[in-house]
Amino acid sequence: MAEIFNFMNAAIISIGDEILIGQVVNTNASFIAQKVSPIGIEISKIIVTGDTEDKILNVLQSEYSKHEILFITGGLGPTHDDVTRSAICKFFQTSLVPSEEARKYVLEFLNQRNRSWSEAAENQTYIPDGAIVMPNKSGTAPGEFFNKDGKYVIVMPGVPYEMESMITDFVIPYFRKLSQKNFILHRTLMTTGIPESELAQRLGDLSKLLQGAKLAFLPSPTGVRLRITVTGNDSDYCTAQIQKIESDIREKAEKYIYGIDEELLEEALGKLLLQHNLKIAIAESCTGGLIVNKMTNVPGSSNYLERAVVTYSNKSKIDLLNVPKELFTTVGAVSKEVAEAMALGIREMSGTDIGVSTTGIAGPAGGTSEKPIGLVWIGYSDKDSTFGMKFNFGDGRIRIKERASQAAMDLVRRKILKIQ
Repeated sequence: MAEIFNFMNAAIISIGDEILIGQVVNTNASFIAQKVSPIGIEISKIIVTGDTEDKILNVLQSEYSKHEILFITGGLGPTHDDVTRSAICKFFQTSLVPSEEARKYVLEFLNQRNRSWSEAAENQTYIPDGAIVMPNKSGTAPGEFFNKDGKYVIVMPGVPYEMESMITDFVIPYFRKLSQKNFILHRTLMTTGIPESELAQRLGDLSKLLQGAKLAFLPSPTGVRLRITVTGNDSDYCTAQIQKIESDIREKAEKYIYGIDEELLEEALGKLLLQHNLKIAIAESCTGGLIVNKMTNVPGSSNYLERAVVTYSNKSKIDLLNVPKELFTTVGAVSKEVAEAMALGIREMSGTDIGVSTTGIAGPAGGTSEKPIGLVWIGYSDKDSTFGMKFNFGDGRIRIKERASQAAMDLVRRKILKIQ
């Protein structure tokens, strides 16, 4: 949670026409900003520019003097439109030179994938003179790290997973080793099941709560992240302050907090199922397998997830889960009774401790005044009780699926913890 560092001012420069025309979302900038903030690198500007030498040079000339660090992504590939290296060479008045270190990394990458050497691969072994090579674990374009005039220019590929490994494995460790004077502490509390406005109301007077610290509300379709930030030059004081703020927030909103520091709900739920030695089975209709997809993204999920089925049609609910056929004519597929029957059916057929189900109307068609788009029933069953809970998640098919999946997992979490 705590890091000690010199505060450094930085900008992110994202290169690519595909970003400017909206064809690609600039996730690289958000990743970099999120990762470097905890080690004291403050992003003051994010710039997107086209992939021509002149445009790249203009941005470099404009921003180099204003920042201690420039993060640059994009344009390092071997094709004709990858001109970042040549622009960097012109800016630093240097030239491309062959690098044995870059050659080694490119050769290792190609050998691992049983690919032969090529002219494009040879091209990737040239880097601007004076740059430190950053290895690329997932591609052939090496990163370039410059330390000149007390400033840093860090040039990385635009492919997200290639850039991400360089930030994680090279950039973060490098800056952690620099001289250290000040403290910044971050703690993120992950919440779900409560809107931002209601959460803010629960917390009350923030100036009294924070006492000079910062609190950011970061909402998403599945919950609100609360990021606490404390800075100072006394580590004991900062640690005590952030712990007090967290404690005060938990006192007011504990039941909505499922994890800390970007922990996913499926990870938190998996830990609870393991701790309580419980097994779960899932029957999904409107969520289409999204719950089990999320849960199986967690390593070790086979220790508590026994099985899952997607019973999208009424027939599949009858055939696979023993849902009584008459329910579809009396109350309909999107109902408390069907959700309960699905949860009970999956639990009994799998022999698990818990069964959970979803059935709803994700739209954009199919809604009525009695059963509008966004209506979802979530069923729950264990040895002591079987029940259904009604939710309305608004509109937007994908948002409804995301919110329903989150609500189903949170319902199980609350039941295990006996939270009302």
